[in-house]
Amino acid sequence: MAYSAMPGMVAGRIALVTGGSRGIGRATALALGREGAKVAVNYSKNRSAADEVVAEIRSLGGDAVALQANVGDRAQVKHMVEETVSAFGKIDILVNNAGFVYRVDAMNMEDENQFEEMMDVHMRGTFYASKDAGKHMVGQKYGRIINVSSVSGIGTASANTTPYAISKGGLIIMTKRFAQELGPYGVTVNAVAPGFIRTDFTLSLGKEYEVKAEAAAGLTALRRIGMPEEVAELILFLASDSASFITGQTITIDGGRRDTLSMSA
Repeated sequence: MAYSAMPGMVAGRIALVTGGSRGIGRATALALGREGAKVAVNYSKNRSAADEVVAEIRSLGGDAVALQANVGDRAQVKHMVEETVSAFGKIDILVNNAGFVYRVDAMNMEDENQFEEMMDVHMRGTFYASKDAGKHMVGQKYGRIINVSSVSGIGTASANTTPYAISKGGLIIMTKRFAQELGPYGVTVNAVAPGFIRTDFTLSLGKEYEVKAEAAAGLTALRRIGMPEEVAELILFLASDSASFITGQTITIDGGRRDTLSMSA
């Protein structure tokens, strides 16, 4: 699909996308770059994938850099934000997307580090990135923070995802609290909660992918799974001035999932 380059919905803005080398993060970095933002593409291990995203943004006429950081490490998060500001002069948009899942039976989980690692990346990483970037946004009286949560954090009933769901559920209340803290300074904070999306992670399930994708599709009103670009377009909207009066919200993007554990909050 061909897109025009600039100017666009976020022209002149500076964005940092964590986990920006693959999946939803990659699609988001490309969408922001397409619409005029300069983008810092964070990656943890795969430099070549991040470089490909940077090259594609530049091919659209935009500007981007690849920044290595383990979002689960406090010092690296701080340095990542500082590097973004050093490269582009400021930071306007933060997309806390980095994440992963260990599929484990919570009651029989033997490796407790699996729980801690998910909390480090999803919860602590998001908290400190929001805190560090938020300070710059407060100073400039403008900012957009978008957290990538999950329908698991709202209460879908997927098996063997309890630790993951706990960490993603925490992002939802964190979104509300940072919206309260940063609202007086013109900074909005929102979250998106994707359902089953065709990403590198889901595809890595191998033979299980088709089975799980078909099952997930059957649980939706639209009878299909989602694509990373569809989530990216929602994030792009929330990052733009079109969403200037939306904050503290978690927007589900799951095709109308019907497998929630409860209808209560």
